[in-house]
Amino acid sequence: MNVLVIGGGGREHAIVWKLAQSPKVKKIFCAPGNGGTAQLAENVPIPVDDFAALAQFAKDEGVDLTVVGPEDPLLGGIVDFFTERSLPIFGPTAQAAKIEGSKCFAKHLMKRYGIPTARYESFLDYESALAYVREQGAPIVVKADGLAAGKGVVVAETLEAAEAALYRIMKEGVFGQAGARVVIEECMRGEELSLLSFVDGETVKPMVTSQDHKRVFDGDQGPNTGGMGTYAPVPHMSAELVEQIVETIVKPMARGMARDGIPFRGVLYTGLMITDEGPKVVEFNARFGDPETQVILPLLETDLVDICTAAIQGELASVDVRWKQESAVCVVMAAPGYPGDYPKGEPISGLEKADESVTVFHAGTKQTEKGIVTSGGRVLGVTGTGRTLEEARARAYAAVERIRFEGAHYRRDIADRALRRS
Repeated sequence: MNVLVIGGGGREHAIVWKLAQSPKVKKIFCAPGNGGTAQLAENVPIPVDDFAALAQFAKDEGVDLTVVGPEDPLLGGIVDFFTERSLPIFGPTAQAAKIEGSKCFAKHLMKRYGIPTARYESFLDYESALAYVREQGAPIVVKADGLAAGKGVVVAETLEAAEAALYRIMKEGVFGQAGARVVIEECMRGEELSLLSFVDGETVKPMVTSQDHKRVFDGDQGPNTGGMGTYAPVPHMSAELVEQIVETIVKPMARGMARDGIPFRGVLYTGLMITDEGPKVVEFNARFGDPETQVILPLLETDLVDICTAAIQGELASVDVRWKQESAVCVVMAAPGYPGDYPKGEPISGLEKADESVTVFHAGTKQTEKGIVTSGGRVLGVTGTGRTLEEARARAYAAVERIRFEGAHYRRDIADRALRRS
């Protein structure tokens, strides 16, 4: 079969890499792709938001399955667009994807379905929001309601910080329409955890747990990023805890949405805080996470094509989703200056030296006549696997040290906290 993957980051390279292992796959296309996907697929220079061109390409090339990586096309309705044209596509409809696109919508569903999450209120009016913040005090969390490239959430430890965040979002409009409405939440304390699940309406097949490292510097210092590294599974999170999360959070959300006529099909990402009162939802996303995908898919034993196809057809319950009894660690190598301004076009060396237990997923790279060069903020996701977390981590960092590009920056403490606890 022919497969089309939509997107051009590290997540999409990981999806292409996993699909390429399927004996059912004849050819993979990636739109627009990057320097890494070009080694496994044919990159297609079509933007992720040009639905008409993507659908026409899928039709012309006899594409049997399309897998969507980023959130923007999902929220824009690409699944609806393809489905109306009888083109099989893996991902949620625009209405179901609103679970990521509107924090207020997601909170409303959680309240409706009795899913544990932080107490909250939402506001369209700045003065009302300000009065509520002052009434509640700090610490408090201020969120732009819509998509803000992962930068629309402020955990304010002081009242001054909360007021400043509110002003920037609602008065200065730093996130545009995404900040027209704000959600203000109580500040939850605990350890964060990500649990992604394959969903086809009411059937839920959880993946292995993972834990992201959002801050740019070691010790969780500096500004938030799209993710500087991750690992899976999380060894100190028990099977009983995962079962509790699935039964009290993921399944009620899936069943509730199906009952309300907006069934979710695709990957449901549940971001959690493990509090003293038990697991609570921080956020839902409507797709594979990045860089979580780069550690989850290397541990997946089941053919990803079978999972995607079954989910589209509503037959996920019949698929045995199996996982390797191993660990994976991904270290993100970023351009200097990220998450602020950064240079592009720097040549990358050392990519060919990774061993069998290491996969280098490209994120912000481009294939040129001179070789692979940098083209984004997060450049590479270097993923090591091993029998233990310690072994996977050592392999990832050994590979990182062999890769070179000007000003390369990476955190040196990915999975440290987990190893100290074990």
